[in-house]
Amino acid sequence: MVVEKFSQNVINSGIFRLYIATGFFATLIFFVVNADLYTPMEMIFGIIGVTVILKGVSNMMLSLIILLFNLDNKRDELNFKYNEEKIDAMLAELGVQDAQNVNSQPN
Repeated sequence: MVVEKFSQNVINSGIFRLYIATGFFATLIFFVVNADLYTPMEMIFGIIGVTVILKGVSNMMLSLIILLFNLDNKRDELNFKYNEEKIDAMLAELGVQDAQNVNSQPN
């Protein structure tokens, strides 16, 4: 659960989309500047190929970030919150039981 939240936050940050878009436009500019050296089909295949390669590299970067990033602190924090909620629920239930016991005892 911790890894999923972390990876979703990294993906939602948009850094990988920015990386891919930058590579796409850099390749596009390269082919436009060197248009006299390449045919239109070579340009299209080059742009598509570089974009696919950059997408693969960004997926590998995401995998390495998730693999190498230490998530123990976040896991401990989530466990603490879970245990805190569980203890609060148990205390509330105990309070209800005590109130029922006090009301049911004859005076």
